[in-house]
Order: sequence, then structure tokens, then C-alpha cells
Amino acid sequence: MRFFTPEGGELIEIMTVTPERDRVLIQGKIMGAMPMKVVLKPEQLRQGFKFLTPRLVVTLITMLFRRSGG
Repeated sequence: MRFFTPEGGELIEIMTVTPERDRVLIQGKIMGAMPMKVVLKPEQLRQGFKFLTPRLVVTLITMLFRRSGG
């Protein structure tokens, strides 16, 4: 999975997401060159849920059925 800047440049490429005992380990590259490892802990996951508004949830679900805009 890749994340892009508004200008279209690649920002982050996620290569693996691995569950571990009490966390999730995410590995990838930043800007196509710098390797990264990110740890997602339960408290950070709970904090992330505050971003989920009803409008955002609907948008995310409908994105699954849309083609890319370019």
C-alpha cells in the first residue's frame, strides 16, 4: 500500500503489517529510500478511532468500490 502527497509524489510505501504479542509492526519505506519500522500499540490504536467520523467511514467504504481518480 502506498501513500502519496497531494502533488502526487510517493511518501510512504507499506510493505508488511505483522501482528505481534501486544502490538502491530509495520515495515516499509519513506520517500522510496529510507526503510522504516513502525510499532502500533493498543493505546495509539484507540486514539486513532477519534478520527473516524460517520462521514469518513462512509467515504472509506465507498472508496472500496471506486476507481482511482488518476
